[in-house]
Amino acid sequence: EIFILLYRDSKIMSRRQTLHTVKKSLSCISRRMTVSCFNSKKLYLPQIRTKVVICFLSASVRTCTSITSSPINSIMSNTEANRSYSKGSWDGSDKTGFDSLTHPGYSAESNPENFTGGWHAHRKVWEENNGDMEDQPSDWIKEIFDDITKYDYESMDIGRPPRILVLYGSLRPTSFSRKTAYEFARLLDLMGCDVRVYNPKGLPVRDPALEEEPKVVELRALTHWSDGHMWVSPEMHGTITGVFKNQIDWIPLNTGSVRPTQGKTCCVAQVNGGSQSFNAVNALRLLARWMRMPCCTNQSSIAKAWQEFDDNGRMKDSSFRGRVVDVAEEFAKFTAIMAPVKDSLTDRYSERKEKAEKGRLLTQAEKEKEKKKSIMVEEARKG
Repeated sequence: EIFILLYRDSKIMSRRQTLHTVKKSLSCISRRMTVSCFNSKKLYLPQIRTKVVICFLSASVRTCTSITSSPINSIMSNTEANRSYSKGSWDGSDKTGFDSLTHPGYSAESNPENFTGGWHAHRKVWEENNGDMEDQPSDWIKEIFDDITKYDYESMDIGRPPRILVLYGSLRPTSFSRKTAYEFARLLDLMGCDVRVYNPKGLPVRDPALEEEPKVVELRALTHWSDGHMWVSPEMHGTITGVFKNQIDWIPLNTGSVRPTQGKTCCVAQVNGGSQSFNAVNALRLLARWMRMPCCTNQSSIAKAWQEFDDNGRMKDSSFRGRVVDVAEEFAKFTAIMAPVKDSLTDRYSERKEKAEKGRLLTQAEKEKEKKKSIMVEEARKG
């Protein structure tokens, strides 16, 4: 991180004029430069991977401006980003490329051609009125910044920010599950987590013949990448939506000897059109158990969700919003603690024995084939 401190003479140049000059100068360095401004007496920065920070100081005001010089929230289209990155950095086979904090998937918009990327769509709200220091929208998350638990993950056993994949269960652009998922993502961002939100648009209905589709490849790579999942689904007909279940169906319980979800943490939430219910979160917990994912004990169920959000898609102050903060805070702690011990917790006798005998874990198809072979050998011996 690079920090630059500017002292301006208020008699010569206003804050807005200074910012405009800085932006114009920095645009010569990178076309992918965006600026987010925050009016606050206390220093607040969203969790941005590479940043140049410019503080305007005067006798009465301290304004902090965060300028991103990485592709995060960049003006470079995701289509261009897809072309500039190799296939391996999108399907996860190039682990270094996929894990990189400068991956083009960290953008505010998904690729219009195949809907990949857009992992930071929840940050678009922080770009509103970009560059206008005097007319910034209020943000309840910024207001509670000092009261949220934040950890120095580098000094913990995990050694880095927890990697969180956020999934939601609706395709409607203004859906309440999406809005809730974005609020969770912003909170987890604020708590120092590395957050990627998956856009379910463009994901085909589960069909083994479509495993090479970009959205399928992206979802599976994100699952391998993550330490934990944040799941948000509407309740429909007493259970989760087909849109959400389809995402889960595309995540395999095992890929050869690799079990993508085993030991990863999970946190669940649901939104309701009517009175409060817990059918969806109970269904989500059942899925997590079958996928061998330890679930966070806390959860959120938002009743009459249409009353709980303002016109900008932000949660209103209520007990439901307080619970969302509680859940996000517990989930960040839970994942940071669980991720380093995942392999130890999932080290099983039967799997160690199979690896010792076969050299690796076999797929179910391979096990069935060996079983049939042993039956044939036994029958031949008896005959």
